[in-house]
This record gives sequence, structure tokens and C-alpha cells, in this order.
Amino acid sequence: MVLDIVDMVKGRTRGRGQYFVLGLILVLSLAACQRDGARTPVPVAGATATADGGPGIVVSTVAAPEETEAVPPTPTPAPTLTPTPPAPLAAQVNGQYVFLADYERRVQQYEQALLDQGIDPDTAEGQDLLAQARQDVLEGMIDSVLIEQGAAALGIVLNDEEVEAQLVADVEAGGGQAAFDEWLVATGQTRDDYKEMLGQSMLAQRAMEAVMADVPAEAEQVHARHIVVDSEEAGNEVLAALQGGADFVALAREYSVDLATRDNGGDLGWFPRGLVAPELETAAFRLQPGQISGLVKLGEGYHIVQVVEREEARPLSWETQMDLQRAAFEQWLEDLRAAARIERFVTE
Repeated sequence: MVLDIVDMVKGRTRGRGQYFVLGLILVLSLAACQRDGARTPVPVAGATATADGGPGIVVSTVAAPEETEAVPPTPTPAPTLTPTPPAPLAAQVNGQYVFLADYERRVQQYEQALLDQGIDPDTAEGQDLLAQARQDVLEGMIDSVLIEQGAAALGIVLNDEEVEAQLVADVEAGGGQAAFDEWLVATGQTRDDYKEMLGQSMLAQRAMEAVMADVPAEAEQVHARHIVVDSEEAGNEVLAALQGGADFVALAREYSVDLATRDNGGDLGWFPRGLVAPELETAAFRLQPGQISGLVKLGEGYHIVQVVEREEARPLSWETQMDLQRAAFEQWLEDLRAAARIERFVTE
């Protein structure tokens, strides 16, 4: 998903469609990339956890001197009070505000985009989509703040002149000022709205490029096959057949319940570390060519892995390199989420 966003940002479509809230699509899509489970905040490095899971203060203790002379007590510093926000908030990310008015405006824009796509708000499905949109907008705005903070930590700077220049280029590419103004009215936005979200997408693009730059052009890889069965009993039967000399490919075609690989004998192709499930990765990279693993429990199924070939430094295919870049960026963003103190004030 992130790679699709990179393509969108780098190669903006021409015509009025190019204006479709690039920054909003970006942050919403990034938020959707990893929402498989609850996000559990962890303490920031160098801090202890407070009762609410947020970062605390590390206090160093020094042994008291042996002298019995009384030492005047050290005054306890007054607690630092959080400034009262100037307006109602939708969220707060490491102390940075996400204003409720901005959130509601983006929700309205996104809901209108869904309605323009033919979503019927009077159906159960339409209501579910609109409710999910509100959550996605909030998480997207939170991720946008995290990306901004993470980009700053990487030394990435984006000045107003660069954003303004890109905005002018977008207007020209989209058919001129009149077409742009018409689009703003149709989508309920202002020039400043678009400029803000454009800046967010440009900053995210630069952060992506910085994080993805560390992905190598070659890596240790294995070429593996697997057989997936739905019970331990069935797995043991297949293992016994393999140990008796049965052909792995033939057994995969007969017994594997993985429809994506069954017809080609369970072939997973070449892959490096960091792309497949950790359980399968661990099993595969422990094997040498020709060796077969024991049963590997993964989800509701049981896998048997065979390594066909192995290379210590094999060039990555373009698709695999893109997958690794996506995984690197998603992990970077997930790390930012995990280390952040995030407060959400919108419950619907």
C-alpha cells in the first residue's frame, strides 16, 4: 500500500483528478497500513513508564555521604503544567495538538469523497464505511504528526517556498488556476487546506526516501516450498511420507490447502529475511538445500518447509526490493507510534 502511495506522490496524475487531496489520501492510507491490532504505547528510550503507559522521568539516585552533618532539603520543583489548548482537540501526539475543527473538516471532505464514489449513506454498508472513515481520518492525522516529528529527527526540512512551488506546478499541470479554483469549491477546500496537505505528502515522501535508502540491492535469500495442512495429524502424515522418500512437489499438489501455491508444488520462490511470517522465516533460514523442516504452527494451519536453493548475496528483484522498502517504512512508522504518547479525544 505504501508503495502505491509513493507512486501517487511522485507521479501525480494529470487533470482535475490530481487534486484529490493528496496529503489526505497519504495519511489515511498510511494509517490503514497497520491497523491489525491494538497499538500499545511503550516508554521512550531513556524514560520509565508511568501508570498510564506514557513516558516518565528517569531519576538517578546517589548514596548519601557518610558525614552526619544535616543537608538542607532540595526544593521539589513545581510540576510543569500542560498549556491549555487554544481550541478543542481531536488528539494530542507527544504534546502536539490535532485540533477538532481540522479533524471535522477533513472528515467532511473524506465523507464527501465517499459519497461522490456512490456510497449510499442510508445502507448498513454505507454507514459502516462512513463510521470507519472518521476513525481513519483521526488515525491518519495522528500518523501525519508522527511522520512530521520523525522527519525532523531524520534532519529532513521542508520550507514554505518548496511547497508553494509544488502547488503552483500542480495548478499548472491540472489545467490552470480556474480549474483549480473550481475543484476547491467542489471539494469544500481552500487553497491553504490543499497547501497544508500537499506539504504533508511532500514531507512523507522525503521521509520514505530516507528510510528506504537503507534497503540493500542484494541480500541472503532462500528459494523454498511449503505444504500447508489444517491439522497436526495431517501434518505428521505428510512428514512421514516425506521421510519415506515421497516427492515434496507431488505431496504439495495433493495435500496442501494453500490455494495460492498448491498447483505449483508449494513453490514460494526466492525471498530474503523480513518479508514472510517470522515462523516461516526462522524455519526456512535454518535449512540447507534439500532439507525439510518439522511442523511449523502458523495461525490455524501447519506448514512444512523445504529449502530448494540458498544464496548468501543474491540480487533482489525489483518487486522484492519494493516490498522490503515498504516493510522498512511501515516498521519505522510503527516504531514512532509505539514510542509516542498519543491521546485521543474523539470516541465516535
